[in-house]
Amino acid sequence: MSEGVPATDYRPARGGSYLSYDFARTPFTVAWEITRACALACVHCRAMAIPRRDPRELTTLEGFHLIDQVVELGRPILVITGGDPMMRRDVFDLLGYAVDRGLRVGLSPSATGRVTRLALERIREIGVSMVHISLDGSEPAIHDGFRRVRGSYQRTVRILADVVDLGIPLQIGTTVSRYNLHDLPRIAERVARVGATVWSVFFLVPTGRAAIADMITPAEHEQVFQWLADLAEKAPFHVRTTAAPAFRRVMIERMRARSGATALSGSSDWLLTGAGYSFRLGDAPAGRGVNDGNGFCFISHVGDVCPSGFLQIPAGNVRERSLVEIYRESPLFTALRNPALLKGKCGRCWLRVVCGGSRARAYALTGDYLAADPSCVYEPPVKAGEEFPA
Repeated sequence: MSEGVPATDYRPARGGSYLSYDFARTPFTVAWEITRACALACVHCRAMAIPRRDPRELTTLEGFHLIDQVVELGRPILVITGGDPMMRRDVFDLLGYAVDRGLRVGLSPSATGRVTRLALERIREIGVSMVHISLDGSEPAIHDGFRRVRGSYQRTVRILADVVDLGIPLQIGTTVSRYNLHDLPRIAERVARVGATVWSVFFLVPTGRAAIADMITPAEHEQVFQWLADLAEKAPFHVRTTAAPAFRRVMIERMRARSGATALSGSSDWLLTGAGYSFRLGDAPAGRGVNDGNGFCFISHVGDVCPSGFLQIPAGNVRERSLVEIYRESPLFTALRNPALLKGKCGRCWLRVVCGGSRARAYALTGDYLAADPSCVYEPPVKAGEEFPA
C-alpha cells in the first residue's frame, strides 16, 4: 500500500533494501494528510474533504516536529497528501524540510488550478521523489462524473503532461469502482501514452463518501487482478495496487507455476518483489507484505495516527504521544502486525504474512479489522507443507 515512490525502488533512505525493514519498528511508508481542504467533491473521497481548512490542523512548527519523528522512526517514505495539500501555503516549506532531513518524499495533490507549471517546477527543485495524480476515466464524462467537477479531466491531462515534461517521476492513481470498471483498459492506454512511471490501482474501500454499492464484486476483483497481472508483463510502466493485497497472491501463484515450485521450501532462488511486498524462495526472509498498520501508518490533519487512511481508527495523537511510540507500541498496531490474530480464511491462508487481506475493507464491511477480507474469492487449501513462514 505504499504511495509516492517508484515500484522498483525499495532502498531505505538510510541504506539497505526493502527486505531489511523491520515493520515492527519502521513502516515502509508514512502518509500525512496535511489538510482536508479540497476544491473537489469526489464520490469516493475517504477524507470527506471540506472546502476550507480546519483550524485544528497541525501547525507548520508541529509539522516540522512530526517530520523529525518520521526520521526518528527510521526514515520511511513520507507521502504528503490531503484533501489537497496545495491548499496549505506552507506546503513547500514542509516538503523542503522533509527532503532536507533525508526523507524520500511523495506528493499527492488534487488536480486543481493550484497545480501550475510554476508550482511543479518548485516541487522539482525541492527534490520531491514522485508526484501522484489521479485519473479515474479515459474521457471527461467518466472522470468528471467521478470528481464531480466539470473540466477536471482536461486540467488533469495538462498536469500529467507538465509533470512528465519537467522530468518528475509520475504515478497515476485510479480508483476501481462500478463507475469505471469497463474503462480500465482505456485508462491503461492513457497511462502508457502519458509516460507515467507507475500506475497505482486502488480498489475502493467503502469509507468516507464511498458507498458499498460503489464497490465491484469479489469475482470482479479477481478478474481485474488477473488482467493486471497480464498487463504488468508488457506495460511500459510499473503496476501496483492499493487496498488489494490479494493481487500479490495472483502474482505469486503465477511465479510459482512458472518456476515449477510446488511448496514454499526448497532450493529455488527466485525473488518476487512488488509494491509493498516481497516473496523469496531459497533465501530468508521468505516473504511479507505491507498492510494497514503493518509497514504503513497514516497521520490525519489533526494529528491522529491510524493504520491507514482507509482504516481511520486512531491509536493515538502526535500532540500527546510520539509517532514512534504509537507505531511501535500501541495495541492496535501490534495486533495488525500479528498474522496469528487474523480470522476466518485470512487467518488460515498460507499467504497471510505476505497478503493478509485488506484490513480496511474487512473493517468497513464487517466492523472487525481482523476479519477475513470480504472482497477475496480465494479459498486457501488446508494441506501439509502449505504453511507460509512467518
